[in-house]
Amino acid sequence: MLREFLAINAFGFFLTFARVGSAIILLPGLSASWISVRARVAIALAITLVSIPMVQHTWPAIPPTPTELFLLLAGEIFVGAFIGTIGMVLITALQAAGSFIALFSSLANALVRDPIAESQSALTAGFLTTAGVVMIFVTNTHHTLLQGVLASYSTFIPGQVVFDGDIADTVAKMVSESFNLGLQLTAPFLIVALTYYVGLGLLNRLMPTLPIFFVGLPVQILLQMAVFMVTFAGIMMTFMTFFNDKYQGLFLP
Repeated sequence: MLREFLAINAFGFFLTFARVGSAIILLPGLSASWISVRARVAIALAITLVSIPMVQHTWPAIPPTPTELFLLLAGEIFVGAFIGTIGMVLITALQAAGSFIALFSSLANALVRDPIAESQSALTAGFLTTAGVVMIFVTNTHHTLLQGVLASYSTFIPGQVVFDGDIADTVAKMVSESFNLGLQLTAPFLIVALTYYVGLGLLNRLMPTLPIFFVGLPVQILLQMAVFMVTFAGIMMTFMTFFNDKYQGLFLP
């Protein structure tokens, strides 16, 4: 009796940990390489222990063969990876916006190490993605991410077939909407850049001997930085609204 009890609980723990752990690895703010692996494992274990009473009613029977057990765990890892990937895809809206801002302000060659994207990116893109992660935790939106992991058990019940086509369509749709939002967030910078380029072209025609590059580039950078200071709060508020609406619409009832 005790052996069966321990086997069921160990099976349920690892089944829950497979989904929660794979989601924690990819969720924004928790997936960064500068967070130690031990810390991420500890967070995943703690969330798993807290989540077990709420999801144990969804546990299937223990598979009779190791192959079926492996497939069951692989399915849970896949679902958790999907949940985490959606969070990372949504935050790429700020990555795209920062890249466009850098292009419009002639700062595209000013590259820094982006701790969120784990790669070299434009200065403004790294700043926006870092600010986005900070806003997620400051506004307690990370609670929504964790609630989404738990709510996924009502949509993706362990042991049932996961439809890869629907998941691929969802990820593609989120990528499209995130890129679209990133472009919309940079509309003020685009308008200012087009206006400035037209004026600079007219000035060059009126004064052909004027060194446009040395005169126009510093003014362009200062002008776009001024626009950035004015629009930064609006960019972050729009992004947080988008992030909450999309994530809650997918996983929360």
